[in-house]
Amino acid sequence: MNKHSLWASCALFAALFMATAPAAAETGVTDREILVGQFAAQTGPAAELGKRMQLGMLAHFNAVNAAGGINGRSIKLVSRDDGYEPEKAAAAVKALIEEDKVFALVGSVGTPTTLAAVPAINAAGIPLIGPFTGAQALREPFNRNLFHVRASYFDETERIVQHLSTLGIKKIAVFYQNDSYGKAGLEGVTRALAKRNLTAAAAVTVERNSIDVAAAWATLQTAAPEAVVQISAYKSCAALIKLARSKGYGGQFFNVSFVGSTALSAELGDAGAGVTISQVVPFPYTASSAIVREYQQRMTEGGNKDFDFSSMEGFLAAKVFVEGVRRAGKTLTRESLVTGLESMREVNLGGFLVNYGPKSHEGSRFTDLTIIGRGGRFVR
Repeated sequence: MNKHSLWASCALFAALFMATAPAAAETGVTDREILVGQFAAQTGPAAELGKRMQLGMLAHFNAVNAAGGINGRSIKLVSRDDGYEPEKAAAAVKALIEEDKVFALVGSVGTPTTLAAVPAINAAGIPLIGPFTGAQALREPFNRNLFHVRASYFDETERIVQHLSTLGIKKIAVFYQNDSYGKAGLEGVTRALAKRNLTAAAAVTVERNSIDVAAAWATLQTAAPEAVVQISAYKSCAALIKLARSKGYGGQFFNVSFVGSTALSAELGDAGAGVTISQVVPFPYTASSAIVREYQQRMTEGGNKDFDFSSMEGFLAAKVFVEGVRRAGKTLTRESLVTGLESMREVNLGGFLVNYGPKSHEGSRFTDLTIIGRGGRFVR
C-alpha cells in the first residue's frame, strides 16, 4: 500500500468513527440521570427558607423518579449552603457548575445571593429556574438564563398598599433589610405609595442576618405609623414585631412572601396574631385546587405533613423545571431546556398559571394576602 492509499484508508476510518461515535453529552446529563443544583441557606438565620424550598423540590423530584423519571432519566439534586451571604453564594454556584457539573440550577433563595451568582450563571450559560426572590434587578434587564416562577416584589407591595388604601390607612412606614432585597421591596412600596400621592411615614433598616432592631424601633416609635411594611427575613421581622408589641404599639404589620411565613409565625408565637403576609403561591393548607392536592399528596408520601408556603414554592419550581425538561425532548441540552420552558404559554399546572416566551421569563403575577390567626394558623 503506497502512502496515498494509506492516507485515504486512515481518512475513511476517521470519518466512519466520527459518524458512528455518540455526540458529546450535555454537562450533568447521562442516559440515566439529570444532575441539578441548588444554592441556598441551610444554616444561619434564613436556614428555614432554604430547607423548606429544598423539601418541596424533592417532593416533586422523588415522585417523578418513582414514576420512571423523564425519558428514563432520574433527577438528582445537589444542594450547597450559602448561609444567605452573597460571597458564599458566588462560591457555591461556581462549585455547582465547575465541580459538581450540574445541568441546571433550581430554587436558589434570596436577592443578594442570586445577584451574586448571576455572573457565573451567565458565563456558563446555565439556566436557573424558580429563584426564591421577586427583585426587579433579576428581571430587568431581561436575562435569558433566569426563569421566574413567582410574582415580583413590585406585585406584592402593590397588593399590600392597595389593601391598606381600601382600609383608609395612609400613614405607612417601611422596615427593610439593608441590601438589594430590602431596597427592592422599599422601591416597590415607594412606587405603590406614589401611585396614591403618598410617601412613607418612615423608612428604617436592619442589617442582613441581624436582629438588632432597637434603632429602627426608636425611629418608628417617633413616626407613629398606622402600619409597617416589612421587607426582611423572619428573625429580624419577628424581633421588631415583638419589641413593638412589648412597647404597646397597636399598628398593623405586613410582610412580603420572602419572610418565610411559617418560620415567622413560629418565631413570633403569640405575638403573631394579626400579622399579614402577601403570598405568591396557592394557599397550601386547603386542598382547593389540583396543584395543592398534588403538593399535599407528594409531601405526605415523603413523610412530611407540615405544609407551608416555602415548600409549596419549591414544589412549583421543581414542577416547572420538569415540564421544561419534558418539552426539551430526549436530546436534552441547556439550549433545548430553555426552548422547552419558553414554549410554556399560559400553562395551567392545576390552578397555577405559568406563562413564558422568548422575551419574557416572568412566569406568574399571582398574589394573595394571608393573616396569622390564633395558634399560628394561617387564614385568608
